[in-house]
Amino acid sequence: MMSSQPHPDRALISINCAIVTISDTRSKESDRSGQLIQEKLEANGHQIQDYTILKDDPEAIINHLKTLRKQKTLEVIICNGGTGIAPRDTTYDALAQVLDKTLPGFGELFRYLSYQEIGSRAIASRAIAGVYSNQLIFSLPGSTKAVQLGLEKLILPELVHLVKQLDHQ
Repeated sequence: MMSSQPHPDRALISINCAIVTISDTRSKESDRSGQLIQEKLEANGHQIQDYTILKDDPEAIINHLKTLRKQKTLEVIICNGGTGIAPRDTTYDALAQVLDKTLPGFGELFRYLSYQEIGSRAIASRAIAGVYSNQLIFSLPGSTKAVQLGLEKLILPELVHLVKQLDHQ
């Protein structure tokens, strides 16, 4: 019988996380996707060290990532928003400039799972993940359903394992 986790993590480990919502229109009160990320992480025993809403501007995104990398205890950054192909969707472009390593499987699996839910519109997603200055970064679309899908099916099941991988460098 195949397990959903090939290498189950026995010990519960609390991961220090940051949430970055990238949107020209959302506030902390209206950011349902950012709130969902916070709720899911905390429900799984993880800590939120930073929660920021940024305009969809590559320079602002990169500058904020540079600020976050100075937080030595921060292990994971989860972004949402700005992953489409509209002119204002620049999250992917900003992250692609700074990632030291990419996790191509994250975007591939996310689009595959999205395809099962929303059909061919999944091709417009530029979800991406990777490592920047020894911190994991995941970038999801801004849709609350997309955030839920990415968290439940990909990020939360592998979060502890991936952080442990970085700790062995």
